[in-house]
Amino acid sequence: MKDNIPSGRKTGEEKREYPEDRERRNFLKMGLTVTGMLAGGTIISLISTIGKTFAFDAYREKYPYKPHYSMVIRQDRCIDCKRCLEACVSTNHVPDYGWRTIILKRELSASIDQKWDFIPILCNQCNNPPCVRTCPTRATYKDKKNGIIMMDYKKCIGCKSCIMACPYNARYYNEKRSAIDKCDFCFESRLSKGLKNVACAEACPADARVFGDLSDPGDRVFKLIHQLQKPVWVLREEVGAKPNIFYMKG
Repeated sequence: MKDNIPSGRKTGEEKREYPEDRERRNFLKMGLTVTGMLAGGTIISLISTIGKTFAFDAYREKYPYKPHYSMVIRQDRCIDCKRCLEACVSTNHVPDYGWRTIILKRELSASIDQKWDFIPILCNQCNNPPCVRTCPTRATYKDKKNGIIMMDYKKCIGCKSCIMACPYNARYYNEKRSAIDKCDFCFESRLSKGLKNVACAEACPADARVFGDLSDPGDRVFKLIHQLQKPVWVLREEVGAKPNIFYMKG
């Protein structure tokens, strides 16, 4: 196995455990496959049917966010160019020891034509977020309008209970803020200012990341999740977090 170094990481720096290191080890240990069962996540539906998949009908009634921000990651389109990481760092002022999104990299078997497999990872903006339930000060919360998992930095005491609770290791301690930090779908830096797309998706030259509104049947994210030809899945469905990041091929 050969791991890539996240954008901003200095080569040769003193050995230190980063959240992405733990997550990479977990995914590589489980094995990244290319057949629809992916790193502990299970397929939502082998054949998606409009109105009957993971996120809709009764599910939509339970989580009636509007807009219901979500992302579809077309995993096999990722080429590990790292433009998404660079865009995220510059847009959200992510320090070199932190991360809001990473790309896990795995070397495939020599018998497979494709040499590498890549999977972008970020906060899954869960509908049933373990991080929110464990926060003693309510510093991390789910926005009642759009469903994004937000941080109130003034309330955060840095206890790191949310880091331990997150199924995706998608949080880190920001030393400058003296608080936990994470992806907020660029809400603070872009969406709240009227921009319609997140930095990582906008920067991707392969169109691997598709950001949109899960509550709008005309939105591209909705259409990708409900298309009939390809399986769609989420990571670690078994933990019951009900993520809003969906994966598919092509």
